[in-house]
Amino acid sequence: MKKPFLSRKTRHLAFVWMLLLPALLVYFAYRAVPLAWNVVLSFSFWAPGKPIRFAGLYQYQELAFYDGIFWEVLKNTAIFMLVIPISIMLALALALLVDQKITGRNIYRTIIFLPYPMMVVAVGIVWRWLYNDNVGLINYALRSMGLISRPIAFLESYDFALAAVIAAAVWQILGFFMIIILTGLQNIPPHLYEAARIDGARAHHRFWRITLPLLRPSLFLCVILGVIASFTSFDLIYTMTNGGPGHATDLLITYIYKAAFTLSRFDYAAAMTVVMFVLFLALALLTNRLAGGDAGKVDISD
Repeated sequence: MKKPFLSRKTRHLAFVWMLLLPALLVYFAYRAVPLAWNVVLSFSFWAPGKPIRFAGLYQYQELAFYDGIFWEVLKNTAIFMLVIPISIMLALALALLVDQKITGRNIYRTIIFLPYPMMVVAVGIVWRWLYNDNVGLINYALRSMGLISRPIAFLESYDFALAAVIAAAVWQILGFFMIIILTGLQNIPPHLYEAARIDGARAHHRFWRITLPLLRPSLFLCVILGVIASFTSFDLIYTMTNGGPGHATDLLITYIYKAAFTLSRFDYAAAMTVVMFVLFLALALLTNRLAGGDAGKVDISD
């Protein structure tokens, strides 16, 4: 009997790739092509209705040496990334709490998770109202406790605006991180804790020697997702402050938007987009490397 030209495994792989090809072509058309065009545009002079001209490194030189606002925005983006450690620490504490056998723990989990699926625009509007210096609940609570003598316009203050937006971002993503960490906790085999108790290990020893090391993949997954959220938090900033006052809450993503659609400097915005992509990629790869390449892996062998 004649052997088939291709092995069964090869034919199976070819069939799988044939099924995937349409989706890959669509992905390539909508992702890879715009990204490549963006890179080309960052080395060019171009405005709507005008021919494209090669500019070399001009846009990048302007970013590095002549645009002070860019560096302020970069600093804001770095500060905004405090959302990541704050959210993870709070989420870890809440996950440990709701993992206990307490009455109504499923209700608590739902309440904590509830802000995450909300529309970001709705979250921004709610928090803008909470921070309002005339009718906002935060000012009312602070005055009732005697902590302030007059209302504070949090979102109009250069000193408070970024911190106020960070608080809103933490509130929204906290529940999502809690669910990820809770999943990791529930995948830790109970017999490890039982063996540690028999050996006389106290609660804090069990946490540092068992819980935290085995939660490492889940925690690093939260870091990667937090990095993505930090670089793409356009809706929240735009709804709450539109980058103001001045550029106090502008992030890279909002400054890129303003450069492109307010100043019509699409070439300059393209250069900033390339910088943002490189920074994001570097942080994501660094995080995954620190995680040992297993960020998000929660299953462990018994």
